[in-house]
Formats: sequence, C-alpha cells, structure tokens
Amino acid sequence: MSKQIINTTSAPAPIGPYSQSVKAGGFLFISGQIAINPATGNVEANSIEEETHQAMKNIAAILTEAGLDFSAVVKTTIFLTDMSLFGAVNEVYASYLTGNYPARETVAVKGLPKGVNVEISMTALAG
Repeated sequence: MSKQIINTTSAPAPIGPYSQSVKAGGFLFISGQIAINPATGNVEANSIEEETHQAMKNIAAILTEAGLDFSAVVKTTIFLTDMSLFGAVNEVYASYLTGNYPARETVAVKGLPKGVNVEISMTALAG
C-alpha cells in the first residue's frame, strides 16, 4: 500500500517530525490541529471559541488541499485541557459540519502544545 503526504501552506507547518496529513488506503489522516495562525506561526486566539475556529480552519485548509471538505470526515478526536470547555468547543465544531456527523470522542488531557486548550484531529474518506 502506498501513502501520499499532503501539506499546505494554508495550514500551520508541523512543529515536529510529522506531516499535516497522510493519504493511505482510501483515507486521509489529518494530524491534530491547534490554534496556530498559519500566516504568523503564532497562537493568536483569545478564547476557546477562537481557538476552536482556528483549529477547524486549519483542518479545512488541509481537506481542501486534498480535494475534500468536512462532508468526507468519518472520525474526529478532540483533546481538551478541561472538560468544562466541551460546550463551547462543541458549538463551534458543529458549525463546520452539515448534520452528517462523523464518529467522535472527546478526551481531557493534562496539556497541549503551545499551551492551547483544544486540539482536533480527523480522518476522512479520500477514495
């Protein structure tokens, strides 16, 4: 089985030894995205809602580079530093989807890169 690395300058460059996404076996595996502004390389969000919007915009850019959109997403993982943020994150997250929701889990973690409060990864059908 072959794999294809898919990266875009419209999403933040990886901050470690990984790719933004990998296409393999009919799927696109998108690495966890946080609220880094790809134009500046900085976290500029001032609220959990802004963090979530930026993470979702970064994912949208990767999906677009792969010729996909959120309707292709079949699985999501959301990492939160505090489960009290769940409602706000969930509201923003849902605004990017069209009702055909993917499978998902949301887990609380002790910390995330760059001190953010939310990280989101996705898997999409890439047929």
